[in-house]
Amino acid sequence: MVLTPHMKRKVAIVGTGNVGATFAYSLLISGLASEIVLIDANTSKAEGEAMDLNHAVPMHSPTRIFTGTYEDCAGAAITVITAGSAQRPGETRLDLIQRNAAIFRSIVENTVKYNPDGIILVATNPVDVLTYATWKFSGLPANRVIGSGTVLDTARFRYLLSQRFEVDPRSVHAYIIGEHGDSEVPVWSLANIAGMRLAEYCAANNMGCRMEELDNIFKQTRDAAYEIISRKGATYYAIASGLMRIVEAILRDQATVISVSTHIDDYYGIKDVYLSLPSVVDMGGIERTIRLDLNEEEIAGLKHSAKVLKETIDTIKF
Repeated sequence: MVLTPHMKRKVAIVGTGNVGATFAYSLLISGLASEIVLIDANTSKAEGEAMDLNHAVPMHSPTRIFTGTYEDCAGAAITVITAGSAQRPGETRLDLIQRNAAIFRSIVENTVKYNPDGIILVATNPVDVLTYATWKFSGLPANRVIGSGTVLDTARFRYLLSQRFEVDPRSVHAYIIGEHGDSEVPVWSLANIAGMRLAEYCAANNMGCRMEELDNIFKQTRDAAYEIISRKGATYYAIASGLMRIVEAILRDQATVISVSTHIDDYYGIKDVYLSLPSVVDMGGIERTIRLDLNEEEIAGLKHSAKVLKETIDTIKF
């Protein structure tokens, strides 16, 4: 795909709920996009968001922000899909699939009709399953259909580890892989601070590193969405920031390693499923997926996560 200079800076957002609107605001203040189009079945909501955002433009970079239809996806470098039924208190992400699959068929087919050359970034849950569905519905190459995946889980993981070890979260390098959901897998074997694996770091710096304490950090990471939803009804600030990180990597052609949901077809025996692994993201979408040197427990966890997702994918009619 060859993007024109204009395409490089136009972003379409389908869905103007909490996540879509927060992402649109983040995109505006970043100055990355020259044009942002908001698309929603609730046209009045999209119009209201566009009006509000436009009133912030004089305090940020000049940006054209407007409410549109799928036809206005034409020429967009990226279409970000945040539309769909929201996760309810006590409900798993996978419970959402039957409601959201039908919605997605219409969204994706209309998006590709007017923009067959752009990248689609999916944020709606269950994100891995819906990203797979988007790939199937769209007919696009897999590298141009991306899910936000565990970008948020990984951020939560790094934050909680940084709190425990009293360092800047940006100095912690650790990944959550697999499903963005209950079967996700922490990659403890590769987690490090200052280039030192956690066990080595703890020993060298006289810090405790009990496995039960680390397990509790992972549980907090995995269950964070449930805790937030039970208190405020939805999560949107952090995922909007995660979407921004992915979009920035694409628009600036950064070749950034991000734990996004991507199509896997030969990875420790895993085939034909979307799940999260650290991948190189640039202007073409997924440039490549990095093969991690996982231990046996992590490989087993990843295979289990893939099985959970595959079973759910198989319930969708393509």
